[in-house]
Amino acid sequence: MKRDRRVKILATLGPSSSDPATIEKLFLAGADVFRINMSHADHDRLNTLVRTIRDIETKVGRPIGILADLQGPKLRVGTFEGDSAVLENGATFTLDSDAKPGSASRVHLPHREILEALEPGHRLLLDDGKIRLRVQSCDAKHATTTVEVGGKLSNRKGVSVPDTEIPVGALTPKDSKDLDAALKAGVDWVALSFIQRPDDLAEVRKVTRGRAGILAKIEKPQAIERLSEIIDLSDALMVARGDLGVEMPLERVPGLQKQIVRACRKAGKPVVVATQMLESMITAPVPTRAEVSDVATAVFEGADAVMLSAESAAGDFPVEAVETMDRIAGEVERDPNYRAIIHGQRQEPEPTGADAIAAAARQIAETLNLAAVVCYTTSGATGLRAARERPAVPVIVISPVLETARRLALAWGLHCVVSDDAKDENDMVDRACRISFQEELARPGQRIITTAGVPFGTPGSTNMLRIAFIGSDGSSGL
Repeated sequence: MKRDRRVKILATLGPSSSDPATIEKLFLAGADVFRINMSHADHDRLNTLVRTIRDIETKVGRPIGILADLQGPKLRVGTFEGDSAVLENGATFTLDSDAKPGSASRVHLPHREILEALEPGHRLLLDDGKIRLRVQSCDAKHATTTVEVGGKLSNRKGVSVPDTEIPVGALTPKDSKDLDAALKAGVDWVALSFIQRPDDLAEVRKVTRGRAGILAKIEKPQAIERLSEIIDLSDALMVARGDLGVEMPLERVPGLQKQIVRACRKAGKPVVVATQMLESMITAPVPTRAEVSDVATAVFEGADAVMLSAESAAGDFPVEAVETMDRIAGEVERDPNYRAIIHGQRQEPEPTGADAIAAAARQIAETLNLAAVVCYTTSGATGLRAARERPAVPVIVISPVLETARRLALAWGLHCVVSDDAKDENDMVDRACRISFQEELARPGQRIITTAGVPFGTPGSTNMLRIAFIGSDGSSGL
């Protein structure tokens, strides 16, 4: 089966969508990759979900991607007498290392690393930014703050420190265990939360050793400041607008989204736009007009994927949410302005032979109105280069490696097929024609263009182009 759109849909699994029947419905409705949130899934649940998805993959005959989203460091205040306290605007409020219950004047902050890293003038945002404090003085055991925006604060609410770089790695002990479990289960992508610095990615790459792609979630100001370095060390990025909108002014988030998407497109790295895309569909069968516009903006921008969180994980209408996102994306991609916008954002190819081949294949396909671009790839790099070009024609990726096809399910416009590697050049052309015909992306009499590397089976050697006719039986007409 083929999708009638290029942008991919990433659907989160949860209480509303963990049974095999619903997961299959989500795939048929349009989900290309499934996200397992390790904040809510234990290892038994992880393994069960992975097995279920793989069974569905076998049934439908299409590679399906799986992303395990690690929780990351969760920073929270302690508890209060009476379970909550009201902080008044302008009042003095202290966060300290004393574990006794808090009051309207103080609370325990069980994170020594925050107290040690704070400086006067830094902000602390509590309860998803509803309460804002400004540090006046601090040491390793206390931080005395002024309440700039007050309100009711209850037990164990979250703490964000947008001005402070915390000297801890991205992997907590829980994350390390979850990462090992995810790799053993055979997930295709691992998402890292609260990335601050490139070193966070290097730490995880030592563990994954290529067994899964690394997706960096951009949700902290420190990550924005070092975006180019993080892109270089990651395999994909996510615009995690929820926490990004807590730690930075909300009005900056749309511009940052465009900045991140365009930087990833330039680098040829997949980029996912996430959080609250169809939020109202958690409880309603239709989205708001603003949500439809939000999804459409991400598609017009050329994002590789758009993500559903609670909408598909815990909402009342998980399948309808995927169907709605699928319809929005399809309609945007048929819009007369879509191709002009995508073309206007296209970047010059990198100065490598493989990038030049990918750019040439796109240009030839569009100039000659070919039916498809067909790429042979082992590692997936050739497929990502083709996706970077955002061609107007379909892109078929043929790989002998199932894991590569699953990972590329996240990338824009790639229709992945698992097949044995070509024996020689004639076999390459004939196999490309037959697969294009079988996958209903080309008809007899149409032409395709094929990219591959010689010698065959050598990763990273893309160096040739071939144009071929589709014969009456789907084989090469040449």
